[in-house]
Amino acid sequence: MTTTPTPTRNAAAEHRRDSAIGAARKGAIYGIIVSFSLAAIVGIIALLSGDFGETQGRIILMTLLLGATSITALCHLAIADRAMRIVGFVGLAASAITLITGLVLIWRDWNSPGFDEWFKAFATAGILAVSFAHANLLLLLAGRRRAVIRYGLMLTLVMIAAVAIMFILPILSNGDIPGPGNEEWYTRLFGVVGILDVLGTVVVPVLAIFVKDAPAVAVADAMGADAHAVAPVTADHLALTLPADLARAVEQRAAADGVDATTAALDALRRGLQ
Repeated sequence: MTTTPTPTRNAAAEHRRDSAIGAARKGAIYGIIVSFSLAAIVGIIALLSGDFGETQGRIILMTLLLGATSITALCHLAIADRAMRIVGFVGLAASAITLITGLVLIWRDWNSPGFDEWFKAFATAGILAVSFAHANLLLLLAGRRRAVIRYGLMLTLVMIAAVAIMFILPILSNGDIPGPGNEEWYTRLFGVVGILDVLGTVVVPVLAIFVKDAPAVAVADAMGADAHAVAPVTADHLALTLPADLARAVEQRAAADGVDATTAALDALRRGLQ
């Protein structure tokens, strides 16, 4: 395996990006813990004091909303450092819109005009946020090369999108889709799509556990099983010969992350040297 150093500026930018992603993940975890803890505390106080009014109900709804959007954000951030990171960022945008529109709905007058429009925006963004969270967790398997996993993943992602669309269309059309008289076939179709969605969500990760990827490039130790590494060094080049087991580990990590072996090796070296 051959590795070529990247410029210091690129390494620093990647380190800052990784640090930002790590901080965002921690923030999402703290948001989940704090939000649900606050909701529990407010609920307990309200029940014990006997004073549970509209304000307390809105506070509980707000904290539950913060916790729920933090959970979806954590799912989106799972692939923020992977090749498919754009999907994660789109999911984060959907979660942010869900949070904003949800807060507006919670604290506005529910009898005032415009409630339906805000609810449609909230419901649509919420469905998209959950769907992208679902998809982003499955996209952790996007680097697998086995055909059964790749095609199973693609089919499941299509089913996730179909479920989201079939949820959203009746909301945005005020029930014009599917329309009077079409509810039965629409429900049946939705049931079929939903079953395939659940099936793929369960089967694909299980297959990924038992069906291992073969290394994309067979890298063996040219010095024998007892040698750890050979590192000829020139002015701008470092070549490493890895033992077979370590080479396979690098290839497997590269497949899981959806990157090439050199990138996976460099990432591992950076983490080890920090």
